[in-house]
Amino acid sequence: MSAAELLAEVRADPAAPLRAAICAPGGFGKSMLLAELEQLYGDQAVLVDDAHRLGDARLQELRELAERPDARIVVAYRPWPRPPALVPLTEVLRRRRAPIVLPALTTAEIGELAGFPLAEYVAALSGGVPRYVARLAAALPASAVPGRVPATALAPFAPEIDELDAGLRTLLLAAEAGAGLSFDLIAKLLGREPRDVAELVAAGQATGMLGADGTMIPLARHALAALAPIAERIDVRQRLAGLQLARGGPVLPLVRHLLPEGGDGARPELGHAFEAAGEEALGDDPALAARLFAAAAEAGRPAAARHAMATALAGDLDLAARLADRALTDRSVTGGSPAQRAESAYVSAVAMAHRGRLESSAELLRWAGPGTAASLRAAALTGAGRPEEADEVLARLDAGDDGPPTLLQASAALMARGVRESVTGTPAAALSTLVQASTLLEPAGAGLLPDSPAALAAIVALHDADLDTAEATLDRAIRSTMGGPPLAARHLLLQAWSRMLRGHLGTAARLLAEARTGVDAPALPGDPGGAQAARGRTRGVDAPALPGDPGGAQAARGRARDAGPPALLGRDLLFATALRVGLARRDSDPVGLRAVWPDACQVLISQPVDLFTLLPLGELTVAAARLGEQDRVAAQLAEADRLLARLGDPPLWSVPLHWSRLHAAILAERPEEAERHATALAENAGRRPYAEALALAATGWLAVITDRIDPERIEAAARGLAATGLAWDGARLAGQAAIRTGDRKAMTWLLDCARLLGGPAAEPRETETPSAEPLLSEREQQVAALVVAGLTYKQVAEQLYLSAKTVEHHVARIRQRLGCTDRRELLARLRELLPEQPADRPNGAMA
Repeated sequence: MSAAELLAEVRADPAAPLRAAICAPGGFGKSMLLAELEQLYGDQAVLVDDAHRLGDARLQELRELAERPDARIVVAYRPWPRPPALVPLTEVLRRRRAPIVLPALTTAEIGELAGFPLAEYVAALSGGVPRYVARLAAALPASAVPGRVPATALAPFAPEIDELDAGLRTLLLAAEAGAGLSFDLIAKLLGREPRDVAELVAAGQATGMLGADGTMIPLARHALAALAPIAERIDVRQRLAGLQLARGGPVLPLVRHLLPEGGDGARPELGHAFEAAGEEALGDDPALAARLFAAAAEAGRPAAARHAMATALAGDLDLAARLADRALTDRSVTGGSPAQRAESAYVSAVAMAHRGRLESSAELLRWAGPGTAASLRAAALTGAGRPEEADEVLARLDAGDDGPPTLLQASAALMARGVRESVTGTPAAALSTLVQASTLLEPAGAGLLPDSPAALAAIVALHDADLDTAEATLDRAIRSTMGGPPLAARHLLLQAWSRMLRGHLGTAARLLAEARTGVDAPALPGDPGGAQAARGRTRGVDAPALPGDPGGAQAARGRARDAGPPALLGRDLLFATALRVGLARRDSDPVGLRAVWPDACQVLISQPVDLFTLLPLGELTVAAARLGEQDRVAAQLAEADRLLARLGDPPLWSVPLHWSRLHAAILAERPEEAERHATALAENAGRRPYAEALALAATGWLAVITDRIDPERIEAAARGLAATGLAWDGARLAGQAAIRTGDRKAMTWLLDCARLLGGPAAEPRETETPSAEPLLSEREQQVAALVVAGLTYKQVAEQLYLSAKTVEHHVARIRQRLGCTDRRELLARLRELLPEQPADRPNGAMA
């Protein structure tokens, strides 16, 4: 029978006999129900509250009264304790009817009672216990949002906590600490038998603080955390941590709240527990692990290397490098442990690699020991142009036993061989090996790496214009969070590079912005299932905030978010800056290009050249020529030549750089130098389709700048570039040839080719509903294309065999039709509508 049914029965016939029992934990409304019955009965019934607290004599009297046929008696009590004299009384009351049920309130009922839109939050926090709901409803304003529980909602718990039996309070403090209801653990904590713990659990449930399943009601947990004596809380946690360590159990829930804050020093007796908790947190929350290892080190434990490792995994490579360097040079912080020194060397090596210092990284990896570190060292040595040493390391790896073939070790070995194959073998073999390494490592997810196999595979693929493989490999790496926060930006930057090569400038710019800020780029039309969706799937949703949870997981996540994304270092900063340069150049934005160039120069001179930074070097080389500042990259290009020579001038790595230097020579009006790079491209033409496409395109560019334009050959070269994924480059070649040719028919032909290769299909855009008629006529499109390309009205007129006045008239009509108020707005709108044509000098130089 429910409370409502009991009240209805009494209202129907208050004079009728009534015997009823109400059994419920504290706070479930027994007293409120008795108060309503008192209003109905007045003094014509016996209403008893908290019968479990009555003495034997009084319980005996009530039993005798309940046995009378005309009795009207209602007795309320908690399920524990059960005094012996209470049992006969309850048996008599049960003969007439089952005890009245007082369930927890539902979310809907809470919404009706509280009268404000926080019912779900209140339900989760209160467990539906009516007393706790009332306290929250009184303390939370109607406009409140879920957050820290007001002190006024916790204050009423103070006398209830003070009245708890010492053993029960210890049990509840253990539950609040996260120990759960492990009877043997709590029995050892209390020095009692497990059966005694069962009675204490029943007592806790009777208070209402423990739910029926033995878990603590969140509001009660916060009240204990805020109001219980702090010394008692710490003592319980320390003793629980000691017991858990002794039995090999988890200690993280017990000690995370004991982390020192501000200037508080770590307690030496907790050092071992902090260290063990750090190991538990390392995989899921490296930022929290770093704080735990720091506390362990402060408490005297040799945890400096683990502190550095956790800090690096959290993305702060600067601090990690400082910690690791200290651990390498100060034996007191590692306890003289060779393993800790090796781990510190590994962390330093990772930091150096991210800073673009491959040679230093390789030397530190030698200190990090055999196995995985040795394989990673071989890859670094190859990238730094030291092939003989890399071969020696690989030979030792082939001959020796380097421990169990874990995912990381097997992947590292494939990385080393894949990088070496990119120099000595075929691009296909190298790419296959590196993609295998990436696939093998995907289940491992986050882990500290100097570079990821996915990034190396993407760089090799980009050098061979295999853009589909590059993007697919990077998508999977992002989805699996390969390499954790330190490598997140690198994967995004390489994705942006691939999209830039395709001519998808908007997508590339969004990916670049995300890499620089750590904020997801907006969803892109026509990009379903791509990188953006993959990133969304990896993030998940944070659990609701739990008020009064200082130092907990939610607070740790908040601190990580407040810290912002890891700052771009070394090689990532170089790629990001080169992307800014490349996007400005391809978007025909000389002002933007000039604005970013000083930053590019600073980044360039701060970075040594290695095999994996040739792509940004090539992009900056073209930009330097575009701005007439070739001397800025001369030293780096000389170093690149020496690097490639030490490696035997591998075509995979040298061909794209020749392609960039060809365009730089064209821009600088150095035909002999352009011929030299075109010859180098021709010498490698038969090696693979990409090299052949570049060689044919190089011939086409030489024809453009010497005014020996063969439209059929130019179109073939442009389509060859597009076939490799470089549609933007193909459209550019065709567009520049159209500008330079004096043959009107050839110009129209080449403009159509450029429009086809670089038109709307090149990059998905949000467009209006297509109309039946094109926005611009064919002639207006021809005029617009040449205007966007940077020609004056007179030059456009010469190309189209029109008068300058007619061209001006066409432009005026175009501006009116597009609703543009000035030339800047007109050019921006035309770039959206037309293939992305170059805004270079009329001599056909490529920007």
